[in-house]
Amino acid sequence: MKEVAAFFSTPVNFAIGAIYGVLILASVITWTLRRLSPGEATNELSQRVVSWWWMITVFTIAILTTRVVSTIFLAFVSFLALKEYFSLIPTRRVDRGVLLWAYLAIPVQFYFAHIGQFGLFMVFIPVWMFLFLPARITLGGHTEGFLRAVGTLSWGLMITVFALSHTALLLSFGVTHGHGAGPLLFLVALTQFNDVAQFTWGKLFGRHKIIPKVSPKKTWEGFLGGLVTTACVAAAVGPYLTPMPALWSAGAGAIIAIAGYLGDVTISACKRDLGVKDASNLIPGHGGILDRVDSLIYSAPVFFHFLNYFFGAWPAPPL
Repeated sequence: MKEVAAFFSTPVNFAIGAIYGVLILASVITWTLRRLSPGEATNELSQRVVSWWWMITVFTIAILTTRVVSTIFLAFVSFLALKEYFSLIPTRRVDRGVLLWAYLAIPVQFYFAHIGQFGLFMVFIPVWMFLFLPARITLGGHTEGFLRAVGTLSWGLMITVFALSHTALLLSFGVTHGHGAGPLLFLVALTQFNDVAQFTWGKLFGRHKIIPKVSPKKTWEGFLGGLVTTACVAAAVGPYLTPMPALWSAGAGAIIAIAGYLGDVTISACKRDLGVKDASNLIPGHGGILDRVDSLIYSAPVFFHFLNYFFGAWPAPPL
């Protein structure tokens, strides 16, 4: 009992325990629904919950070990997202070799995040890779489809590597301010919670669609309900997981909700343009990695820079 009490004595561990409590409750509810009303909808819901068990367990192991392991795990998620993106977009055969350079940018970017090299972190992809990739494509000597190739490659790196690598930068921030993995857990948990809250409020009260041509199931009721709910939860947990007091945490929760929504619908627009529903079928009931991190693509950089601007003190700690 003492070991259990000691484990839950830290805010991060207690928050993870609470997440598993919610997951257990969700599992009981879905099991009951399947018994009372079996069908395709309840089967899909049960499949989603089972996938959440796997995703949360892997994420928990990653952030409770060491910062090196956590960074490698986050880089691997970024790699999977970029791989899915490249599998979706049309690419020229002559550019296949260029994709290798895009993949090699992942360990470099996450290394800069890990060691807290904020300046190099901020310019490596938006400046150096942005300039290097078009030059490398130009040296191939093929001009047909050049602009499309450059645009899709650069945008892919920005959303799946640069944006998502802010999650690793949050680990450095957390260590600097004595909160460990708290800010990262705050971001990821609230981003995913907001997705579920918006879906739930939309299902219950959704009437007025926001952008039906992009995401027909998104409603103002769902968006506003998720925003308020996420802000309230953020106000409760923020003071324990981050250096922010309750009011600032509520503001951060609202920002995460808004940014997460924008990330979700932006990737939805991308998939609609490509004529696909999901990025892949890697995660049963959820689609692919890109489908699962679409909200984080916007919420991760927005939240990090909000947190760093008002509560930051760079440079980051040594390894």
